[in-house]
Amino acid sequence: MMLEGKSYLVSRSLPSSCEPETEWAYLAHEVLSGKRPAPEDVEVEDLDEADGGGKRSKPPSPQPHTPDISEGHGSSRHASGYGEQQGTGSNPMNSIGRDLTINCLLRLSRSDYGSVASLSRDFRAMVRNGEIYRLRRQNGVAEHWVYFSCNVLEWDAYDPYRERWIQVPKMPPDECFMCSDKESLAVGTQLLVFGMARIVFRYSILTNSWARADPMNSPRCLFGSTSVGEKAFVAGGTDSIGNILSSAEMYDSETHTWTPLPSMNRARKMCSGVFMDGKFYVIGGVANNNRVLTCGEEYDLKRGSWRIIENMSEGLNGVTGAPPLIAVVSNELYAADYSEKDLKKYDKKNNRWITLGKLPERSVSMNGWGLAFRACGDRLIVIGGPRTYTGGTIELNSWIPDERPPVWNLIARRPSGNFVYNCAVMGC
Repeated sequence: MMLEGKSYLVSRSLPSSCEPETEWAYLAHEVLSGKRPAPEDVEVEDLDEADGGGKRSKPPSPQPHTPDISEGHGSSRHASGYGEQQGTGSNPMNSIGRDLTINCLLRLSRSDYGSVASLSRDFRAMVRNGEIYRLRRQNGVAEHWVYFSCNVLEWDAYDPYRERWIQVPKMPPDECFMCSDKESLAVGTQLLVFGMARIVFRYSILTNSWARADPMNSPRCLFGSTSVGEKAFVAGGTDSIGNILSSAEMYDSETHTWTPLPSMNRARKMCSGVFMDGKFYVIGGVANNNRVLTCGEEYDLKRGSWRIIENMSEGLNGVTGAPPLIAVVSNELYAADYSEKDLKKYDKKNNRWITLGKLPERSVSMNGWGLAFRACGDRLIVIGGPRTYTGGTIELNSWIPDERPPVWNLIARRPSGNFVYNCAVMGC
């Protein structure tokens, strides 16, 4: 099911079915056009309280089971209970049948889940506790949004299906986040942002809010990371006094817990991570004495052990440059060579990189810093843009990998005063 045309979200209060005067907090995402929507264009989406604390080319068409998207979901203060549909005295889930109802919900866009949550307490509970997203993962349903930060404490999201920018609530102020040096990682329905100290903030799309999260067992920065489903993996980096680490950990977004993993064979910082062929790869980085590492390491989840792959990242990063810009689409590894502005593909069989073509012409970086390269569903995206004395422009370009040289499709553009400091893609 798809909703056609643009939609806008507003704030509104409705009474609970069991508490007549209880106010609901409804999600209010601002579309960054500066225009207020006409009443007939308004779409209401609800939200629970904070969880504790030039010319554009044609945009990509939605993938199968990937209709247009919107952010945020709703719940009541007692979302775990079951009740009747508001104002009607009947429960649609009981009327239609739970299995059939859930099967229909899985094929809805998550932009519709705020409206669905207002139908009954059963629906609210499914949205609020994340059950619907767990079922979506089990059925291979995912919608991808791009989250990125160009200013301290501020994050924006881009919905590639409704072609709109959406403002994420501002991060809570904290000294360790008052500079641009922070790491980010999307996992499950969460966006994790790591500071230079033991501080981690977690943004949840279930509540549209930020909360303090548990730090890693070994806090670090400049580490390699990746995620798959509700699990995330981190490895390497440096600790608070500059020691280069070989340790690794796994994060479970369902339980909000960190579990230590076996250490890598090489300690490394400024490395990158990807998940491919069911394994966690850490690529590139810098060792002690500023020695650039060209080897990669592969972590086998079943065996619980690391294997070194020599020369896996040769030429992809340097001492003063950004960590390797790498991404995986359909279990194939790609890299954005920021020094030559080339797009490369990894030949697994021969352990070498093949140049496919060029990156978008207007992608600008400072030794790779300020440029984002990510997988977004079945496509690669490059986020960056030209700089001027008065500011700059952030451009999103995409390409669906095939046998032809890459032809980048400009899907969005917006003014920005800074480079892209952090970027993550959430698929759920």
